[in-house]
Amino acid sequence: MSLHLRDANPEDAETLHRFIVELAVYEREPHEVETTPLLLGEHMQAGEFEALIAEDDELGPVGIAIFYSRYSTWKGPGVYLEDLYVTPEARGRGVGEKLLARVARITVDRGGSRLEWAVLDWNESAIGFYDKLNARAIEQWRPYRLTGEPLRRLSERDRVKPG
Repeated sequence: MSLHLRDANPEDAETLHRFIVELAVYEREPHEVETTPLLLGEHMQAGEFEALIAEDDELGPVGIAIFYSRYSTWKGPGVYLEDLYVTPEARGRGVGEKLLARVARITVDRGGSRLEWAVLDWNESAIGFYDKLNARAIEQWRPYRLTGEPLRRLSERDRVKPG
């Protein structure tokens, strides 16, 4: 496998979307993918996120890393890795490690002190991969999320009332 990494651009939105859907299927939630290639391209163009694409000379694109900047009031700038995905035929060949190493390099080069991500508690292969890299789970923190109708209802509380 002759692998190289490159920065993705908005024209790569179809490839990114395909891998996002494959990841969602793997994570047993394909129905949750609402974004489209068009939206991905627009959001990337607007600087909402960045991505890397791993390409093999023979197989073509075999993996992605999607990430964005975040800020810690305790530690300063950092990066959040939203998605790391490697196609089944390329797994076990160092693609994921190369992608994650590049995101780590980007984090450090930008003065960041943290690279963070989430992993599903049942994804033993990913947990094993991260453990081998000496990443640690942050067990005392519990992620929360607002989506759909609860998000909309909460946003309504910010409406300016007349008078």
